[in-house]
Amino acid sequence: MMNLLLFGLGMQEILVIALIVLLLFGGKKIPELMKGLGKGVKSFKDGMKDLEDDEEVKSEE
Repeated sequence: MMNLLLFGLGMQEILVIALIVLLLFGGKKIPELMKGLGKGVKSFKDGMKDLEDDEEVKSEE
């Protein structure tokens, strides 16, 4: 039931990946990386919303 958490990965695999990321980037860099990722996702969502709004305006004309 809990064997498959994310993309078919178990808890042990996720922990190994997290440990490797921690070793590569260090504890201080990870929050900066997550902040940048969050900004990127927000920007992408805003762009998709603008695209949908433009399509609605064109269909009304």
